[in-house]
Amino acid sequence: MTLVEQLAKAKKIADTYVDAWGKQAVVSQESKAAVLAAMGYDVENEDNLRKQVEKEERDLWTSPLDPVLVVREKKDLQLTVRLPIDLANSELNCTIKVETGMRISSKIHAKNSSVIETKEIDGVTYVKKILTISEEIPLGYHDLVLKTVDKDLGNLRLIVVPERCYKQKAINEGLKIWGPSIQLYALRSETNWGVGDFSDLADLISNLADWGAGFVGLNPIHALYPANPDSASPYSPSSRRWINEIYIDVEAVPELRFSKKAQSMIKDADFQAKLVELRAKEFVDYAGVMKLKLQVLKQIYKDVPLHKDQESDRAKAFAEFVAEGGESLDQLAVYNAIQESYYAKGKEAWGWPSELWEEKYKTYQAPAVKEWAKKHEQDVYFYKYLQFLADEQLDNANATAKESGMAVGIYRDLAVGVSEGSAEIWSNAEIYCRKASVGAPPDPLGPNGQNWGLPPMDPNKLYRDRYQPIIDLFRSNMKSCGSLRIDHAMSLLRLWWVPPKADASKGAYIEYNVNDMIGILALESVRNHCLIIGEDLGTVPDIMKKLLPQSGIHSYKIFFNEKNEQDGGFYSTRDYPAQAMSALTTHDMPTLRGWWHCEDLKLGRKLGVYKTDAIRDNLMYARLIDKQKILDSLNWHGVLPDSVNRNALFCGMDQALNFALQVHMCNGTCALFSTQLEDWLEMEKPVNIPGTSTEYPNWRRKLSKNINEIFADQDLRRLANRMTEARRNASQQE
Repeated sequence: MTLVEQLAKAKKIADTYVDAWGKQAVVSQESKAAVLAAMGYDVENEDNLRKQVEKEERDLWTSPLDPVLVVREKKDLQLTVRLPIDLANSELNCTIKVETGMRISSKIHAKNSSVIETKEIDGVTYVKKILTISEEIPLGYHDLVLKTVDKDLGNLRLIVVPERCYKQKAINEGLKIWGPSIQLYALRSETNWGVGDFSDLADLISNLADWGAGFVGLNPIHALYPANPDSASPYSPSSRRWINEIYIDVEAVPELRFSKKAQSMIKDADFQAKLVELRAKEFVDYAGVMKLKLQVLKQIYKDVPLHKDQESDRAKAFAEFVAEGGESLDQLAVYNAIQESYYAKGKEAWGWPSELWEEKYKTYQAPAVKEWAKKHEQDVYFYKYLQFLADEQLDNANATAKESGMAVGIYRDLAVGVSEGSAEIWSNAEIYCRKASVGAPPDPLGPNGQNWGLPPMDPNKLYRDRYQPIIDLFRSNMKSCGSLRIDHAMSLLRLWWVPPKADASKGAYIEYNVNDMIGILALESVRNHCLIIGEDLGTVPDIMKKLLPQSGIHSYKIFFNEKNEQDGGFYSTRDYPAQAMSALTTHDMPTLRGWWHCEDLKLGRKLGVYKTDAIRDNLMYARLIDKQKILDSLNWHGVLPDSVNRNALFCGMDQALNFALQVHMCNGTCALFSTQLEDWLEMEKPVNIPGTSTEYPNWRRKLSKNINEIFADQDLRRLANRMTEARRNASQQE
């Protein structure tokens, strides 16, 4: 075995994987070497590579304890130690400093444990042993300290986690609920400024709760780029720990009433005319909306600078928010302020890797950045203030969900990564492998693989950092919600890394410590009373098919994917797993009407997603067969109205068929059914077309009706009643 192969194995680069066709694919040594190079290893020089490996081995063996240990509650603690031979049979004192302040102490006789490995480092023999500690340790993040009689050996973070994620009591008892998964920006109202906001969300929640909904799902609302608002993909954020400022309802900001100038700005006839224009647009004008919002919000903060106020309750709340946000909040605020300064000068510095972004400002830790932030304190605090407002308004919407009696309430969506030019990588570059990108191996829809342009977190660095970045990430995304959806849940186990300048098909899977990741997710889930949904579409390794349900993570079942491989028939929704969320369509799919009328295939051919007419025509023929099998299934289940033609050749997607499909899903056994308001409104244009960027206005298409128009529609009210009744009946059959 070559040194590259040995190192690849140590770094958990998979040798093989099962591809989308069910066949075993082999990862080439060239791909392994490229990924190792992206991790920072000098694979071109074997002597240098050997020195890197030897240094890592030396550092490992001369450290008695690992940085972190994740264990399940009520299990014996198996502690791996590495000791010089002269301490191999010593009596050891172990003290666990519980996060509450309590201490648990144990004496361990190392001589009672067998040696499982030895290594000679610089003339000293070290032994590895596994010590067993049988103590009842509570859930949480603790500090374990190991000593001999006269010597400190080191400490590690001990994380004790539950076996399963949290579920609301009603869900645990078999309640079946429905709710829409929405694109927040797509909401229309008579009061927003051209993009859905948190007040719209609260209004939507209140009305949906009256109609029987148990949750409202959101697209990722992660922080994007206020100075570059057209970089609008919610799945390529600047920071996953903070919130997109564009969702702030400016007119709901408490400080507005103390700013006469800001009030005058809003009342101005030209300003109001611009708002009318922005509301009327079919697609969100991110730049236009953000320009008006920042203009007014800056005036508000100029007139009411909370960071200079020491007395008011409001200022104290802001100061507390800033203190809790700590360095992470400061990083985002400084980044946004610097980027805005470039755009103000006409320099479109899209992110810190841009050539327009001066070298001295390339990292948050740079002295020049500290000096700049100090000099522009008001600008930095302004962006902290925006996060304060966004957090507050999201929490208000969540409170509305609770007060309305929703079983789950808001569910948030955690994107798989951050973009290359993000504030997160600018300030925490050491955690990320910036020379690689997350993607996907070849599959039928992407024969060359996919490159998503998202640098991955380095699992080795996460481990050395005692998983704090992951803890912070999970915890921050479980605020102000009752559930969290993990986009691409396979990332808990592995990610497909694409090396720099390589074809996506030349990547490799890097494994993460899935038991640790799921354990921490479960701990934060329990602590935050947050149900977890794992987006497990596509190729799912056998281990995840076992771990996800065992851990109480809800699966994701898309109706059009749930087909019998032998005859192509659609599975009954009553045969879906209970611990799952089902859906007809998602943000990456055509709408229900678009799918049925093959608008996605027509548009795909027009945009070049399908290279030839023959490819499109074959897909359209397969679609026709699927439509017939759907009609047959709905007819067999007794939910197809008489008005719907049973022959797919002559059956269009009308309201009767649309509503029948919605009710059919609600009759199923999944705990949650996610509908789409686009389908309620019988819209054709999709939210997003995977594989495109500028070819189609992704993440911009609005709903066709205002919120008040939706809830004045008696047909939709009757649909909601039917869905609620179907869910109630499904609950009783559990």
